[in-house]
Amino acid sequence: MRYDVRFFAELQGSKFDLITELTAPIQTLCPCSKEISDRGAHNQRAHAKISVRMKTFVWIEELAEAADLCASAPVYSILKREDEKAVTEKAYANPRFVEDSVRELSIAMEKDHRITWYSVSVTSHESIHNHDAFASVERSKN
Repeated sequence: MRYDVRFFAELQGSKFDLITELTAPIQTLCPCSKEISDRGAHNQRAHAKISVRMKTFVWIEELAEAADLCASAPVYSILKREDEKAVTEKAYANPRFVEDSVRELSIAMEKDHRITWYSVSVTSHESIHNHDAFASVERSKN
């Protein structure tokens, strides 16, 4: 999978500041669509963005895992037909609004004692609406 990673670093005198940012592809399945439909529900490709300041090292892979866990289901680069069935059924069993995904990311960041500040956001690129859905949280734990 492709994960975009950026580092923002600044040195002012003897004070060094580093922000690590990861953008991960995820998918969300609309809880409202599931609730009102007799069969199926619409899902969206989405992106989770996680930015952190840390007091000790956090692996990029750990941030990617947090993104996957906040979603209805992860996104895969390629799937066989039987695997596609499992992924879509996982998403259907785990519907999420962007707010739900951001809440899950925020909880994960709060629990990690290595993280001192975080900004998390999720943007769902809506499949049946002519807009994107967006939610975000930013918090300093100091």
